[in-house]
Amino acid sequence: MVLYKQKKSQGPKGNRLLVSITVLGSAGPIRFVVNEEELVSSVIDTALKAYAREGRRPVLGSAISGFFLYCPSAGSDALNPCETIGSQGARNFILCRKPSNEKMEDDGRSANSVTGKGSGNWKAWINKSLNHKISSHY
Repeated sequence: MVLYKQKKSQGPKGNRLLVSITVLGSAGPIRFVVNEEELVSSVIDTALKAYAREGRRPVLGSAISGFFLYCPSAGSDALNPCETIGSQGARNFILCRKPSNEKMEDDGRSANSVTGKGSGNWKAWINKSLNHKISSHY
């Protein structure tokens, strides 16, 4: 009598996408396959785990709330963590650390930080980061 292993039950059926996620400050993109119905927050989690597993630098940590996923072809807004990854119709994304307030100096000024005082500050920060990264390759 021969027994066969049963296949693992796969998640919900749907189209699978090969996504490429570039982490700002890292050497190259992370690529993996996801279901188009997977939430953006889950994709961020998978990307952070893959990044850590590969031993990439700089070390990012695993708190998904500290990052946002940006789709360059969809405009300047970060993707909503509760929407599905396939809703953008894109496969290339940028993972960015959310700007944080750094330690304050004795006189009350922030030491080289991007403050979160306004809702548009992270947009300026990402645009500045992208422009610097693109212009440094020429």
